[in-house]
Amino acid sequence: MTRSNFVAAILAGCFLTSAALADAGLPSKKQTLNGLYLTAAEAAQMLSDNNAVFIDVRSRSELTFTGVAERVDVHIPLMVMPDQAVFDAKKGGYRMRFNPDFVMAFETWLMENGYDETTPIVLICRSGARSAKAANILREMGYGYVWSVTDGFEGDKAKDGPGRGQRVVNGWKNAGLAWSYAIRPDQVYPLDRSQGS
Repeated sequence: MTRSNFVAAILAGCFLTSAALADAGLPSKKQTLNGLYLTAAEAAQMLSDNNAVFIDVRSRSELTFTGVAERVDVHIPLMVMPDQAVFDAKKGGYRMRFNPDFVMAFETWLMENGYDETTPIVLICRSGARSAKAANILREMGYGYVWSVTDGFEGDKAKDGPGRGQRVVNGWKNAGLAWSYAIRPDQVYPLDRSQGS
């Protein structure tokens, strides 16, 4: 075994070990194939490097009603409302469906802005599940440097106490990081830009 192969094997082992350790504390719905995770506070620190791309994968209505991180580069929703709304009594909300334009919109935006498969990408959703799904899709597309913000924009629900059932535990907003209710034109989902004025 050559020295470079040995070093590569050691690095791969370290990556797999750290990914396994990181996955151990996360619910399965928040785990990713890459095993790259950040809390909202860690994401803000990483994103101070302008080479990293920050993509919000929440629905349009979430951005409209709950706000958006000021550092977000673009909004590309992973899930969208179907044309015919369907209420899911078990979940207590309306069903969403996969955005059929997600992959195309993502690749087009990255290419138009000079990014590629080597670009560090940070994904955020409400609380870490959809960003993990999106990270897995991007991994399958060949993007190896994709981090999921495990506590998302709004954070996890409190299990007990006066805030029980509310998203007051962690997340971008609860960490006091910069956000706004106003969505900047450059943050708007690219496929929506020609529709509004």
